[in-house]
Amino acid sequence: MTDIINLMNDLLWGSTLVYLLVGVGIYFTVSLKFIQFRHFRHIFTVLKNSRKADKAGVSSFQALCTSLAARVGTGNMAGVAVALTSGGPGAIFWMWLIAMLGMATSFAESTLAQLYKTRDDSGNYRGGPAYYMEKGLGMRWMGVLFSVSLIWAFGLVFNAVQANSIASAMETALSIDPVYTGLLIMILSGAVIFGGMRSIARTAEIIVPFMAVAYLTLALFVVAINLEQVPAVLLLIFRSAFGFQEVAAGGLGYAIAQAMLNGVRRGLFSNEAGMGSAPNVAASASPYPPHPVSQGYVQMLGVFTDTIVICTATVAIILVSGEYVPNSDVTGIELTQRALSSQVGSWGELFVAVAIFFFAFTSIIANYFYSETNMIFLEHNHKVGLSLFRLAFLAMVMFGSVTSLPVVWSLADVSMGVMAIVNLMAILLLSGVVVKLAKDYNRQLDMGKVPEFNPDDFPELKAQLEEGIWVKDNE
Repeated sequence: MTDIINLMNDLLWGSTLVYLLVGVGIYFTVSLKFIQFRHFRHIFTVLKNSRKADKAGVSSFQALCTSLAARVGTGNMAGVAVALTSGGPGAIFWMWLIAMLGMATSFAESTLAQLYKTRDDSGNYRGGPAYYMEKGLGMRWMGVLFSVSLIWAFGLVFNAVQANSIASAMETALSIDPVYTGLLIMILSGAVIFGGMRSIARTAEIIVPFMAVAYLTLALFVVAINLEQVPAVLLLIFRSAFGFQEVAAGGLGYAIAQAMLNGVRRGLFSNEAGMGSAPNVAASASPYPPHPVSQGYVQMLGVFTDTIVICTATVAIILVSGEYVPNSDVTGIELTQRALSSQVGSWGELFVAVAIFFFAFTSIIANYFYSETNMIFLEHNHKVGLSLFRLAFLAMVMFGSVTSLPVVWSLADVSMGVMAIVNLMAILLLSGVVVKLAKDYNRQLDMGKVPEFNPDDFPELKAQLEEGIWVKDNE
């Protein structure tokens, strides 16, 4: 079984997804005229009014926090350590690059999710890649394939990954049996997810900003006390990214390939740009300005915060601590814990355990949010199906708590790869729509107006949109 999983990973990640992700990121960066750089400041203008919401949706800030809840987790703490030990320090450069390109990809998929959103039986906004595949492309079969892949990946496998990191951190810091940790996570997760969409959004809105600020503050402290090492660390990352460390040994090509492969893989796992996950919550927001593009801007910030800010904080802690040793058996969350403890004392290990608990816990509940939206896409009479799914969801949390790290991560990589390919194909086919919407938004912005989406300005799209969604927003 392990051999089959590894073969699938080699096929997906050996070339296909690396080139596809980079290529799509470049394509949208160029098509949107480097929007992630030109309009970076505008992101924060949109964020000023991100608390507004109507009764059908969550606020843009809640949508951002929920997407960050899914993004900020094991990928930021354990995943960065795995990238370092597997691909060397150069992998971090490729993580940064895929994040910067991924901001444009995230803009595209989140904008499309807002445009093609619908209402569920309770009157709440729902949407995401499955919905724009069905409505925008007229390919429900593609939406079904994506939904099944997402439910498998986020509803089942990724929760096992998050639970595994929590259990490992708690066992290392407090010697708590993983079984007990698994039971605790199951109970807490169940209490939130049975409360529905708004319960998940409110929980993320409270926990994510607090934990992110606390973790970044500690990382800045570690960097401050090791400030003289920062130039050397940055040089090491750039030299390793292009194989300069290995030129003398004749391993240049292999070194670059390993750094790129591990950096892109772990980067995608962390920031999820192009994977099609964050659009599921982006579609549930009540956007302000009332235009699909405003959610594109908000979700770009999610990618930036996750990888450029929080992942970099973990990199800094590990590399300035001196705990990173090439080809060492110490990896994952254990390496992050050792690095922090070496700088701030034994309580650093406990801090990482607590941080990973909250980050990974919020990832688990956000993953459920994504899965629920796709369960609704698959079946409208979903009450029984959702109840059964919730039980399977919680069972996988326990499974992940007591399962070895390599098997769980390998399963996650396969699931993520299938999802990403399907979604990237869809957004490429709909790229013309993204460009039209971006031009419309910025045309109104240049005129000094608050951008507002009017379906009548897009007769070629109007028939594809759910009736009443955007009319109501514009009244």
